[in-house]
Amino acid sequence: MRKRARASITSITLNLLGILVIALHIFPVYISLMTALKQKKDLSSRLLPPKYLNLDNFRHALEDGMLVQALLNTIFVTFCSVVIVVVVGSMTGYVLARTKSWLSSGMMLITMGVMMVPTISLIVPLYKLMLTINGVNTFWGIIVLISTQYLPMAIIIYNNFIKGVPKDLDEAAAIDGCGKIEAFFRIILPQLGPVTASVLILNGVKIFNEFIYALYFLQRPEQKMVTTYISTFFNENSNLNVASAAALLAILPVIVAYLFLQKYFINTSLEGMSK
Repeated sequence: MRKRARASITSITLNLLGILVIALHIFPVYISLMTALKQKKDLSSRLLPPKYLNLDNFRHALEDGMLVQALLNTIFVTFCSVVIVVVVGSMTGYVLARTKSWLSSGMMLITMGVMMVPTISLIVPLYKLMLTINGVNTFWGIIVLISTQYLPMAIIIYNNFIKGVPKDLDEAAAIDGCGKIEAFFRIILPQLGPVTASVLILNGVKIFNEFIYALYFLQRPEQKMVTTYISTFFNENSNLNVASAAALLAILPVIVAYLFLQKYFINTSLEGMSK
């Protein structure tokens, strides 16, 4: 009886904690929605719903076309960056996982060490470098910067996952006449679907929300990403209502992508816990 009571208390506690975590994540979205549905002159509490439905803020956020352009820029940069991160990260993780030497161990330590370097501390040297190679105010420049920023995490995730993939697959591919690269793309990469979905979600959301690189390396108005575009609403004539509407519209692509990939993300998380 005592064990059942303890198990019941533990279950209830975990459920309450889960509800609390969900509420903490939903609360900012709720505040943004209530703010976006109110007029600027409405000074009532952000917690209270509007007295009548007002969609003018969403219309104002879309009327100049800059939000749509910023969304397209962000989606383009995010797509190109995650493709580079997935391809390079998976291949590097595969090599490091299959190579047992002090060199591969040292490379993994360096990879983990790079993740500890704050991004802001690299802005000045990176800006000088990008000026030298004409990479400022170019999409290829920021794609290269963002890709290298998020590659270490992808390499570590792929490396840990590939260690659980049997080496027999590599040997069977070699017997069939496949080279290393062909074996990776034809045999190993198809096994990495769930972990690739996790990398896409974890890195894709971060890249979509990128602000520092977008602020310093894409300075032309037509090149703004979503984060830097929404920041333009916060000035001496700030309009939080329109900014909230723009932010809600901006998160729609991320929500859609997560709905498509959540099954693989959850499967990978469960596999990681079982290991």
